[in-house]
Amino acid sequence: MSTDMGSNGPDSLLARPLNWLETQSEEVYAYVLLMPAFALLAVVAFYPLIETFRFSLLADAVASADPFGEFTGIDNYLNLLSGDTTFTQQFISITTADSFPFVEFGAPFLQQAIFVTLAFAILSVFFETIIGFGQALVLDQDFYGRRWVRVAIIIPWAIPIVIQGMIFFLIFNPTIGFGSEFMQWLGVFGSNPLSSSSDSFLIVLVADIWKTTAFMALLILAGLQSIDRGLYDVAKVSGASPWQRFKYITLPLVAPALIVAMLFRTMDAMRIYGLIDATAGCETVPSLTCLVIIALQESRRWATASAVAFLTAVVISGFVVVYLLALRNNDGGVT
Repeated sequence: MSTDMGSNGPDSLLARPLNWLETQSEEVYAYVLLMPAFALLAVVAFYPLIETFRFSLLADAVASADPFGEFTGIDNYLNLLSGDTTFTQQFISITTADSFPFVEFGAPFLQQAIFVTLAFAILSVFFETIIGFGQALVLDQDFYGRRWVRVAIIIPWAIPIVIQGMIFFLIFNPTIGFGSEFMQWLGVFGSNPLSSSSDSFLIVLVADIWKTTAFMALLILAGLQSIDRGLYDVAKVSGASPWQRFKYITLPLVAPALIVAMLFRTMDAMRIYGLIDATAGCETVPSLTCLVIIALQESRRWATASAVAFLTAVVISGFVVVYLLALRNNDGGVT
């Protein structure tokens, strides 16, 4: 009796898709290999996002055992974006200690949270990129003790966020910290910076830059070390100055790694919460994520929290699109 299962055997069933893949272009082949990752992403990312949007269309049921009420459409978004005072007071009863620049004192909490989140993301990523690029350029050179310098730069990145927040809380505590008195002497901070929104914002910003600059430096360093060193030798022989070598060789070739690093940091900065909570508190420095946490824990307004969370995801998606377009244009320029 023959053991050959013919064209309907398992080997044949496996060979058909493999033969089909061999006839496809490299782009189609890449997408086929990425399909499992796309499926996993749909389960762990897109489905929760869709559910969050669905919950945001429901009413809050504060007095009920069920966290959600009836369907209300986009009322939660309209109430949040319009700055309805009555709605805001029902939603959350806290206000910041003072006003931020360009934000009127007593402005709706969402308006303050949007300003804090965007300002923090833009400023932190800007300074972390500049400082991290400088550190990466230094670490890319050969010098004695470079290994220990790399370790020293990574140490702040290894510190947990809560401990980092407590460090800066103790430094700028007006009772026991030395930073508060020193900054008062310089005329930068007031008597109690941790109770001032603008002062606390600067403290949180500096704390984040101190910690995450190492992340930017390491990613940029990886891009620098992928550059062919022969290009610099040719440029030197041609008489190119250090600035010309940086402008025409280093910057264009490291740009893809730089854009990816800025993308990761922007996404992370837009979700800032732990550092604020451990340093000054969400009541003093509100962010969009702070607003979501307060709505869930203190006000039990799950639908409103879902609306704020979805709005945050939309804003982050806008930044992602901008970075991806920049990365695409950069690749087009290189090729």
